[in-house]
Amino acid sequence: MMSEKEVLSLIREDQWMMELLEAAKSLNLPDWWICAGFIRSKVWDVLHDFNERTIMPDIDVIYFDPANMDVREEKRLEGKLKSLRPDIPWSVKNEARMHIKNNLPPYSSSVDAISKFPETATALGVKLDEEDNLILIAPCGISDVINLEVRPTPYFAEDKARMNIYKERITKKNWQLTWNRVKVCHIDR
Repeated sequence: MMSEKEVLSLIREDQWMMELLEAAKSLNLPDWWICAGFIRSKVWDVLHDFNERTIMPDIDVIYFDPANMDVREEKRLEGKLKSLRPDIPWSVKNEARMHIKNNLPPYSSSVDAISKFPETATALGVKLDEEDNLILIAPCGISDVINLEVRPTPYFAEDKARMNIYKERITKKNWQLTWNRVKVCHIDR
């Protein structure tokens, strides 16, 4: 079984991932992370012995800044990242405002927001700290992602309406088409 240390090593040894982390770090954003599929896809690609990286629809950079929740700021930041790496489909979101879009109570931080992502296998974030140490955050743990299991985060599992969102996402994402050993866990509510 893969450990958190091994997940960090996979990322550290991947020049492309490290370049994207350095680009995101250069924005100097408060409480920033690259999250979700960036990490999940890397782990699942390795566990499926893929020789090539799975194409991702976007690279999710999140941060937490309640002082400036203007969507235009997110677009400006995406533009800065695009100027550094025009080949990357960047998506930048301020989690201080995303609770409004998601019709939820306010988040207290980016990590709080990550804990409320729909699936445990995507409730992951990685960043470089001030000393360029690679930091992994996994509020729901890493066991599901390394065991190729998809299940709702506790936040989604506790509510029928959120479970419906989870089920719709699972159908839409259809991860098993790309990673055929992935097991999707459904919880009936």
